[in-house]
Amino acid sequence: MEQQEQAVSYSIKVIQEAAHPKNMARMVAPDVCGIIHGCCGDTMEIYLRLTGDRIKEATFMTDGQEPAIACGSILTTMLPGLLLEEAEKITAEDLIAALDGLPQAKVHCAKLMANTLQEAVANWRSKTGNLEKTGD
Repeated sequence: MEQQEQAVSYSIKVIQEAAHPKNMARMVAPDVCGIIHGCCGDTMEIYLRLTGDRIKEATFMTDGQEPAIACGSILTTMLPGLLLEEAEKITAEDLIAALDGLPQAKVHCAKLMANTLQEAVANWRSKTGNLEKTGD
């Protein structure tokens, strides 16, 4: 029995974001960051510069492949101007929609990036002593 590898097809948006990622860099002296090592082997990092509770600038870094890069790129373009409580409501589904979809086998990349943002917000709360989660 012959095994065939199924080709993974990405949306044009994923291809564009992965080929020309925006904000892919480790920020020098961020106000807060989140770093998660996924069980898939990918590491996602997000760095935020804030003005009060509002995100002024966001960057990311990953050692993952195209879908991980695309998720980080699209997320960091969504964040500037948002309050932290608004940003933490961004879900994997929001990232997938913004990228015009991801193959099922790559959905974990969006989940990992959204979780990394959650980690950064939790780190900010811990750092500032504001441990109460708002919203929902």
